[in-house]
Amino acid sequence: MSLDVSPQLLAEAERGDIREADFVATVRDSLPYAWNLVSSLTAELNSGKAEFTDNQTPPASEAERGQLLRALASDAVRGSLERHFGVALAFQNCHRVAAFRPQDRGGERYARFTSTRAQVLNQSAELRDC
Repeated sequence: MSLDVSPQLLAEAERGDIREADFVATVRDSLPYAWNLVSSLTAELNSGKAEFTDNQTPPASEAERGQLLRALASDAVRGSLERHFGVALAFQNCHRVAAFRPQDRGGERYARFTSTRAQVLNQSAELRDC
């Protein structure tokens, strides 16, 4: 299971829509490594004039890598993280996450980062099995 969903939140979801703030809190509590990484990338982006910030350091454990993959592979989780932090996220390999300003999503740098060429250039033997 990706998220530790409380019985209360599950009951609310069974009755209808849930508040995004409740979902975001569940993501924060369930995937702390992913949450902290996106939070730190957002803080770095907001503190400077760089076009984007990214993480190139692999997670210390497979459990952390799993959190990151679950967070970014789910449209619902990824979208909630983007809305909560006010960023556009991009993802390469098993751990390289980048935070862009939302208005830059259609820009040249975002397109380069998310291109097939960039994906190929960022491959290495140690990432093939992640």
